[in-house]
Amino acid sequence: MSDTVTQPGFLFTVAMFFLMIGPLVTIHELGHYLAGRAFGTRIDSFSIGFGRRVAGWTDRRGTTWQLSWLPLGGYVKFAGDANEAGAGSEGLDEIPEAERRHYFAFKPLWQRALIVAAGPAINLVLAVFIFAGLNFAYGQVVRPPVVAAVGESTAAAEAGLQPGDRFISVDGSDIEAWDDLVSEVTMNPGLPMRVEIERGGEARTLTITPDVVEIEDRFGNRGRIGRLGVQSSPEAEVREAGPLRALALGVKQTGDTIESMVKLIGHLIAGYRTIDELGGPLKIGKISGEVATLGPPAFIGLMALISINLGFINLLPIPMLDGGHLALYAAEAVRGRPLPEQAQQWAFMAGFALVVSFMLVVTINDLASFGVFDRAVQIFG
Repeated sequence: MSDTVTQPGFLFTVAMFFLMIGPLVTIHELGHYLAGRAFGTRIDSFSIGFGRRVAGWTDRRGTTWQLSWLPLGGYVKFAGDANEAGAGSEGLDEIPEAERRHYFAFKPLWQRALIVAAGPAINLVLAVFIFAGLNFAYGQVVRPPVVAAVGESTAAAEAGLQPGDRFISVDGSDIEAWDDLVSEVTMNPGLPMRVEIERGGEARTLTITPDVVEIEDRFGNRGRIGRLGVQSSPEAEVREAGPLRALALGVKQTGDTIESMVKLIGHLIAGYRTIDELGGPLKIGKISGEVATLGPPAFIGLMALISINLGFINLLPIPMLDGGHLALYAAEAVRGRPLPEQAQQWAFMAGFALVVSFMLVVTINDLASFGVFDRAVQIFG
């Protein structure tokens, strides 16, 4: 267990949470807004947060820009939308034919799909540029994927790994640096992996099952990861990255993060991981404050990861989310016409219930990880 440090104060943590989430939500909604504007769509409101309006103004195009009291998201409401979630529409039959080209509901299917996809897409693009900027500013620290030592009674020892072995691939993913290996192994606690190594100039294939290890970081956060029990070579190289290489690295790092998220979902569905390992807004807030104490580069790097999460989760085919809208558009493309209005309403109701249930579960996870329930038992038990 690593040494713990003083936790950041409550007000500092809250400030860092808003500094983290506010820009990411704004950029996400700007993606929808800018795509809508590009296709000449009339926009009623642009809100950061949900619920009652706290402050705002209306621009010359008639769009109301506002801050709302619950700052855990946002929305762009297009003219004719029945509500902020874009579930259904209202009053469309009364719109004159000459005005319909300005309404989202009357846009060609491909334009509606691009407007919806623009929000998650801009979050992923932002992550690419954040990673690219960090790579350009600080370079890339590269350690060769070569085993320097093997721990006794570890997964690596049991599989027969030896000092000098060079990792080539894990489950088909190329291993170019030690960090690539760490990313693959930590995501697979207790799960067999097909590992290709090079030993004495010859390629060999091994099956290794990483040990399941409970870890605790300097702030006391606990997690479960996979570990082989090998040490890396002490050699490390800092490679400078010009603009193009930095951008290419940013694309790769973003892609690797998305791949890890897809694997995590697969593990959850298969039962290899449990939902109590997931965190919600409270955990994000706590981590935002903690990482902010480590300096701007760490905080900005975390912002890239949260941006990827925001973009990826919104692309899941769940009604209420952008991916749910895209799934309905895919059905419309196949059928040649939209799904019946009632079917869409039922889909959004089911999506709403699913999202609320998920938020409830991850919030309970967050409170449990903070020890709230343990303290309640001590007080009232």
